[in-house]
Order: sequence, then structure tokens, then C-alpha cells
Amino acid sequence: MTELLAPAGDLERLKIALLYGADAIYIGGYDYSLRANAKNFSIDEIEAGVKFAHSLNKKVYVTVNIVFRDENLINVSDYLEKLKEIEVDAVIASDIVIVKMCQKLGIDVILSTQASILNYEAINFWKSLGVKRFVLGREATRDDIIRIKKECDVELECFIHGAMCTSISGKCILSNYMTGRDSNRGGCAQICRWVFERVDKESVPFTLMSKDLNMVMYLEDMINIGVNSFKVEGRMRSMYYIATVIKCYRKIIDGIINKTLTKKELNYYKNVLDRVANRDTVPQFYHKFPGVDESYFQDRMEVSNQDFLGMVLDYDKVNKMLIVEQRNYFKVGDVVEFMGPNIDEITYTIKDIIDEDNKELEIARHPKMIVKLPFCEELPKFTMMRLKIFDKDELL
Repeated sequence: MTELLAPAGDLERLKIALLYGADAIYIGGYDYSLRANAKNFSIDEIEAGVKFAHSLNKKVYVTVNIVFRDENLINVSDYLEKLKEIEVDAVIASDIVIVKMCQKLGIDVILSTQASILNYEAINFWKSLGVKRFVLGREATRDDIIRIKKECDVELECFIHGAMCTSISGKCILSNYMTGRDSNRGGCAQICRWVFERVDKESVPFTLMSKDLNMVMYLEDMINIGVNSFKVEGRMRSMYYIATVIKCYRKIIDGIINKTLTKKELNYYKNVLDRVANRDTVPQFYHKFPGVDESYFQDRMEVSNQDFLGMVLDYDKVNKMLIVEQRNYFKVGDVVEFMGPNIDEITYTIKDIIDEDNKELEIARHPKMIVKLPFCEELPKFTMMRLKIFDKDELL
């Protein structure tokens, strides 16, 4: 089994991730989740997400992985029973109480990265308690993974892309100390991304922040080692980010398995992934312990690009027009690219923009305005229009 596992902060992003190639999704409910600042899911939305995923023969995992206090346990059994009723595929947990509750209800458990598993003895302990899949800590090295696969007959889930925690996966108390928001209970204020002044106030400001994770160049090695599930971080990321990252990794994984991936193709996907992120990405712990090149120690810029221009909502077959919801500024003459589920990228030069009143425009400048673009063929719903940044043929 080689699973591509995507995050989703709401129902729309769940659908996007699955349509763009994820095999499974992990999400959080309103309670008990470590991404309390994400929009998250109501029970009804979880049920809708599960039904959508199962209609595609794909899976949904729900995080119940905060550090539990007594007051959190009052209603958690009812919540787990509801998850059982709507047939979620697994619960991601780190507290032994939740693990045992799930097992009693017959819900599969994935041990969360919050357990900071880095060795096979810990895995064997949890395995003896009935856990079959483990999310390794982001600090796991290649040698750690090889040893664990050799010693333990379990499924391994590893992060391959996204934000890192400055502390050992989730064991940070800076947020609680400085803001009263407990990172281990869903309230991380991301203190590591703050810019601090030195005491003398004359030196360069500094941060504590790690660069993001990117395992593109080592994905084939991880598959050969026996990693079962490849996990992308980002329940608070945009739908464009999720779609782009998942589609790139889908293409890479399929190319590796089918033995069709070329070095030039890998380079192209790496360039796309580097472009969609607003922070530098590195492999982090995989081959060596991180050093000065894997972290930000001085002030840095995080500039979100404006590549995502619009979402295809529908197609007017009579007039041969794409119906597009605008997301960022674009104008007549722009060279853009359509990226969608199950289609190759399509380059397109915008020649006409027509508004809902059938008036011609030179510029689409109002967020979420609906416009029509002449186009010769229908594109799938949820196809995204973005700036054409790379010439794929040149990179390939």
C-alpha cells in the first residue's frame, strides 16, 4: 500500500484534495483537534465528507489528539460513538484513554505524531495495546525508519511536506507561556515564527523557526524502505495550496510506482512546489540532523504569491464559455494555465473577459466576481486557473 494522505480544513478543501489525487484525508472536528484555529468540521460535515470520500473509494481519518484533561473526557465517548456511526475510517489519537475507547467501539486507531515515536521499542509497546498504524515524529531519520520497518510489522505514516515544529513534534510550551494558548490543546500561537529583538536592540532581529519540510527528492527511497502513508501537513492552508501540492505528489508517486518518472519531471514538480510555498523547504531530518541551513535565525520575508487567479464553476456549452469565479487580479493578454483533476495543465492566453451582464472587461479585479472566458472545451468543476510561471517544456 502506498497512500497519499492530505489535510483538509473544511468540506470544500476535503473535496478538492480527493479530486486532485489524495487517497485519504485527515480532518479535525470542532473539539479535540490540534488545529483549533482552522475552520474544522461539524459532525454533519464529517458525515458528508465521509460519504463523499467513500463514494470515491477513499478514506477519512479524524484527529482526536489533544492532550486531554478531565473536563475534556466528559463528552468524548459520545463524540467517538458518532464517528463510529458515520463510519470514519480511523481516529488519530495520542492519549491511551482515547486509544482504548476507540478500540472498545471498534474504531481503528492511528497513533498521532504527538506521541513522538522515533524507535521500534515504543512502537512494539503501542502495538501490544492494539495499534496498527503509527505517524512517526517528524524528527525520524532514514535509519530510524529502516530499523522500525525491520523490527515491527506495522504500517508507518510519515510527513513528507509542510510546516515543521521547532520543538519535538508538538511538545512546545512557548505558546502557553507567552500567550496562554496551549499548543498541545489546539491553540498554538506559533511563537517560533515571531521576530524577536535582541536585548541590545542593535543587533539583527532573530526567529526560532524551522524551514518547511519537502521530501520530493527522497520519495522513491521512502517507498522502497516501506513507508505506507505519505502525509502532507496543512489543515490551515488554502485550497490552491492543497490542490497544487497533492497533484504534484500524486504525479510523482504514480511515476515512481509505474517506473515512468524522469529526473526532468521530478525537477518540474519540485519547482512548482517551491513556488506554491511562502517559506523555504528542505528535507530536514531524513539524512542528517538539521543545522543552520534548515532554519531561519534572522528576520525573513513570507510573501504569499498571487498565482491563483480563479476557479472554474461551470461550462456554458451553447456559447462555449468557462464560468470562472475570480480569486486574484487578471486581465486581457495574461498567459495563464488551467490545472484540474485528471487533466494535464493547459496554457491559455486571455483574449476576452465577459461579466455576468455580458459586458466586456479588460480586467477582473473584484474578489469572487463571476466572469466568462471563451474556451473551446469543457473543463472539470474545481479546475483552477493560475498564472503561468514555468514553461513546462523547457523544464522537462
